[in-house]
Order: sequence, then structure tokens, then C-alpha cells
Amino acid sequence: MRELKYFGKTLTNQNSIQEEIKSSLKARHVCYHSVQNLLSSGLLSKHLKIKIYRTVILPVVLYECENWSSILREEFGLRVFENRLLRRIFGPKRDEVTGEWRKLYDEELNDLYCSPIIFRVIKSRRIR
Repeated sequence: MRELKYFGKTLTNQNSIQEEIKSSLKARHVCYHSVQNLLSSGLLSKHLKIKIYRTVILPVVLYECENWSSILREEFGLRVFENRLLRRIFGPKRDEVTGEWRKLYDEELNDLYCSPIIFRVIKSRRIR
């Protein structure tokens, strides 16, 4: 497969979007690791951490997402990424019965975040 970088986009002779998604994944992880310490900090409020996520990380992840075709593997990867990041923001939860700390379940994260999951945002942008 032949590739060509043109204005920051990776073009292939098979018109595959996979390389573009891979480069987006790489940028997403670089952005996440650059603010990882802020999201783990106990000095910042959860509200401020969510603002950091929405203003710093989300635009990097959603850059040119309108052009992506819906692929189930990428949808799963985006959900894993967002849930990992939200778990970092909201931290663990103490179980009322056992008193032990545990990770938040996906449904609990969605309730706490109170915004649409990332893949729904991508689908809505694609529809416009």
C-alpha cells in the first residue's frame, strides 16, 4: 500500500481511512499524557478537570472526525479511551457494603459526566 502525506492527511492508493485514524489515535494519546498529571491531581476540582478534558483533549480527538467511516473497532477504542480518562477524573468509589475502593462502572461514569459519549458526538457531527 502506497501512502502520501498531504496537508497533514495520509492519503493511500486504496482510499483507506485507517492510517488517518491511527495518526489521530497517536495524537490523542500524546495529548492525554501531556495533561495526565493534572487529571490525577487532588488539588483540582472535578469540574475543572472536566473543563480541561472538554477544551484540551476533546478537540484533538474530534479533529476531522466528520470524515471517518463508522468502524466498530474504532468505536470501542474511543469508548475505552473516554472511560479511562473519566475514571482518572472521577477517581475510585467506595463500596457501601464492603467499604473497599473500586473502579466506577461505565454506567456510573456516564451519569457523572452528564454529556453524550464521544462516539455520539462524532456521529452527530457527521450528520451535519
